[in-house]
Amino acid sequence: MINKRILIITTGGTIAMKMNSDIGIVPNDEFIDRLKEFPQMRNLAHIEIYEFANIPSPHMDPAKMMELAKVVEQKIIEFDGIVITHGTDTLEETAYMLDLILVTPKPVVFTAAMRSNSELGLDGPRNIVGAVRVAADDKSCNNGVLVVMNDEIDAARDVVKTDSGKTDSFVTPSYGILGNVDPDKVVFYRNTILKEKIPTVKIEENVDLIKCTSGMDGRFIKASIKYKAKAIVLEAFGRGNVTLKMIPAIKEAVEKGIIVVIVSRTYTGRVLAEYGYEGGGKELQSFGVIMGGDLKGLKMRIKLMVLLGKYNDPKIVREYLKNN
Repeated sequence: MINKRILIITTGGTIAMKMNSDIGIVPNDEFIDRLKEFPQMRNLAHIEIYEFANIPSPHMDPAKMMELAKVVEQKIIEFDGIVITHGTDTLEETAYMLDLILVTPKPVVFTAAMRSNSELGLDGPRNIVGAVRVAADDKSCNNGVLVVMNDEIDAARDVVKTDSGKTDSFVTPSYGILGNVDPDKVVFYRNTILKEKIPTVKIEENVDLIKCTSGMDGRFIKASIKYKAKAIVLEAFGRGNVTLKMIPAIKEAVEKGIIVVIVSRTYTGRVLAEYGYEGGGKELQSFGVIMGGDLKGLKMRIKLMVLLGKYNDPKIVREYLKNN
């Protein structure tokens, strides 16, 4: 018996695109009509569709992410679960922002496609069906925002896009998948343990992300200072270390009240204030830099936007980050 009501919210992305022979792959208006005709979804749930946007993934900025979160918060009351179709380029960031903001126990599931609807072996239809199945499954409740791609279920906090074109691009390199979408049923192997909720009605967009490279100086940090960034995320080396040339600019940023958070540019692992040499994480921490744990740069930037939007007080945000 079909007893679940699932809302599909569309935002655009490759999953909603087709090839235009004159200009390339572009957004297309046929996606919602095709969704309504998916025969594989007829016996899964009572499906309704809401078009939030039809934009390429790089056009999804933090303000639109926040707007989407508010829509989901309103719509989830009427449904048993929500599926959001999204472009892959910024899916990690949008999914994580909603994971932080939304407090509903009901499933909210992101899905996407690596191939447009004009390409051989398109993955969009299968991903959508899998996402609807996950959203309609009771085991998906209380797991935070999920991402379903390539028959795998990942936590929004940890999933990353690892390849520019392959259909198995989305993985969780640190901790592994939560489960699989098998032909006969949805299988969960583990639940999400790290559940962090920061409900807010606004965000602070002026947060910068800077990746450290060998020999780097402080010019990008100085640019952030010039443009009055509220916070800077530094993707540092290894356990959280930077070059000698960056130190003066980092000190200046901290002295001017800018929150500076260190994360690692590595694919897995957390930062740790253990190196005491100049530019080492322990020294950075001694003059006010915050260690950002295992979150990677893209998501720490989103977290800071949410925290600063909620509290609007750098002192509170610093204490929050130090204790979480």
